[in-house]
Parts: sequence; C-alpha cells; structure tokens
Amino acid sequence: MISLTEKSCPCGTGLSTDLCCARYHNGELAPTPEALMRSRYSAFALNLCDYLLATWHVSTRPVDLSPDPYTQWKGLSIIKKVPDFKEGPSQADVGYIQFFAYFKERARWHRLEENSRFVFEQSRWWYMDGTPKVMRLKPRRNDSCFCGSGRKLKLCCKE
Repeated sequence: MISLTEKSCPCGTGLSTDLCCARYHNGELAPTPEALMRSRYSAFALNLCDYLLATWHVSTRPVDLSPDPYTQWKGLSIIKKVPDFKEGPSQADVGYIQFFAYFKERARWHRLEENSRFVFEQSRWWYMDGTPKVMRLKPRRNDSCFCGSGRKLKLCCKE
C-alpha cells in the first residue's frame, strides 16, 4: 500500500497524497480522465511503474517501464479538458487532457506539454496515448518555482 500521509500530492491539488492520488495507486478506479491523468503524473513522480502500466490501455502499453532516477517531476498544470467531466457517470467514452508537466533532469529544467487521450472501457478509464512536446527551459533564480509553491526558484526547487 502507498502511504505518504501529511505530504502534499505531487499532482498539485493541495491535498495530501493519501486523500488524492494514493487511493488510485492503491486500487480505487479513477472516476474521470483528469483524475487518472493526475494519478499517473503522481505515479511518474513517485516511480510507481506498475501503476503506470496497469492504467495504460493494452493496445498501446509498453512491455516494460523502468524508473527514471535522473528525472524529478516538479509541477503539473492542467490546460484543457475535453469534455469537462464531473465526478459520476458520463455519456462520453473518450476524454482528452492537455497539460504542462515541469521536470528537472540532470540539473536542467524542462516542460512537457501533452494532449493525452483516455478511453472508457471495461467500466474504467485507461490512458491510451498522447502527443508530447518537450521544451528546455532556462529559468532565472528569481523566477517563480515550477512546483506551484509561489516561492522563488532559488529558495524552492533549486536542487
């Protein structure tokens, strides 16, 4: 069981991990494409490769997924949801989430932009695929940190 009580969830909701994404990591089904996308982002941040594979649609799932010790996921911003799902049943069986994910890799900052596609099959949401674009960032010390803390980068996620 995943338990990170008292720690803010990596997905950026402001909730503790236990109240947010850990419940999905522990087996509860994500009710919307956004919830699944946030839980997958948190799984990347926490190196939960088994969860990532388990939520990936069988038709596009890689055979193996290894933890990446060089990537530190620092922040997530949801840009657009289509359709804009609410909790509960929906008529749509496909959803799209456009997001920015900020990460640091070997002391260099990057932004991943992706428009992810999710499908509803077998009474649950699955990650199908996405169109990713990665951009190298060159932040200055006094820029706001990408983690969403509101603090300056030099005082927050500089390491």
